[in-house]
Amino acid sequence: MKRILIVEDNPDLAYGLRNNLEIEGYEVDVAEDGTTGLARARLARPDLVVLDLMLPGLDGYRVLRRMREAALDMPVLVLTARGEETDKVRGFKLGADDYVTKPFGLLELLARVEALLRRSSPHRTTARLPVYRLGDLEIDADAHLVRRSGGIVDLAPKEFDLLLALASRGGSVVSRLELMREVWGYADSVVTRTIDTHVAELRRKLADDLAEPRYIITVRKVGYRAATAAASGDGR
Repeated sequence: MKRILIVEDNPDLAYGLRNNLEIEGYEVDVAEDGTTGLARARLARPDLVVLDLMLPGLDGYRVLRRMREAALDMPVLVLTARGEETDKVRGFKLGADDYVTKPFGLLELLARVEALLRRSSPHRTTARLPVYRLGDLEIDADAHLVRRSGGIVDLAPKEFDLLLALASRGGSVVSRLELMREVWGYADSVVTRTIDTHVAELRRKLADDLAEPRYIITVRKVGYRAATAAASGDGR
């Protein structure tokens, strides 16, 4: 099943698009702002992104630029209320694959989605996501598996996503708020003990010594970082 990410801050439009795309047989995820959308695109690697340009915070142009800088090569269908030629050209220069101006016809959008997925399929079937290594720990993003000393570590989906979010940053510090947005999709500023609880359980399953952690390092009053991470594989 093809996976589509919709990045759209208008809840009514996002709901309508999601319903119609799901009726067509697609698996659909929705992000309501640019920051969350970028994080979901990087973690979930959907087959196509439907991206609104006029987003709160991180606008669609910057989301698109950062996606391409991060070698996220899935097709992007841009949605915008703007119709000026210069805006279209700017979108294409940043890496957009197609462009629909609001208001648009649903049948037209569905046809464009189908065409983009059809064109991209041969390329994407051969691509692999990176494999990250933290000492004797191996995080295979493509297979969605974690191995330690050759054995499989049984992680819950959110635990895997949390570990991947840290490992993919190459040792950079990630705040609790960033992790809440990236892994749980929370777009507000409410930070709970959810992150700390999941990190504690993740450390337990990885046999990561709290006194001398090898994989996940606590950065006091900020968040967490992975021990120096290395990535291999072709990526996408």
